Amino acid sequence: MPVEMRKTILTLTTTLLLTLGMASAKNPMVGGSKMYPAKNIIENAVNSADHTTLVAAVKAAGLVETLQSAGPFTVFAPVNAAFAKLPAGTVETLLKPENKATLTKVLTYHVVAGKMNAAAIGKAIKDGGGKATLKTVAGGTLTAQMSGDKLTLTDEKGGMSTVTIANVMQSNGVIHVVDTVVLPN
Repeated sequence: MPVEMRKTILTLTTTLLLTLGMASAKNPMVGGSKMYPAKNIIENAVNSADHTTLVAAVKAAGLVETLQSAGPFTVFAPVNAAFAKLPAGTVETLLKPENKATLTKVLTYHVVAGKMNAAAIGKAIKDGGGKATLKTVAGGTLTAQMSGDKLTLTDEKGGMSTVTIANVMQSNGVIHVVDTVVLPN
């Protein structure tokens, strides 16, 4: 790898770690509520006013028990506004009992097994020459990379989401808040 490219990757990775590291306060605020590292993903998510659609979807898909289990999980959690970006009627359709399998696939596409904080994602990006491929619980992949000083995820359809709050530590993993729903093939 050329020296100039290595320097650029190192600079981006350092920026990522510094920027995202600042978001990892002991009890960060998400959706107007403090998130507590002693609570699990579900216990914290239900308190976030910005994640009511996600919580409703997790309940409809029957994933509450899974996301309360020991994990660990890395969850890229879309805010309500992310779901609002989907075509009209999409969320309502996904929440219908007959679409549970599709909803489950979409939701588990936002989950990576293991606990990947910003530093781990940054290292994976650096080790990958500027991009990291993350295997989701749904069986698909997300591509993580830096876009300026922001961590972005690209889904299998080419859609892009940006991490807006990183390192929201949980007893069973970590949440990274994202601004767009990512979709599997």
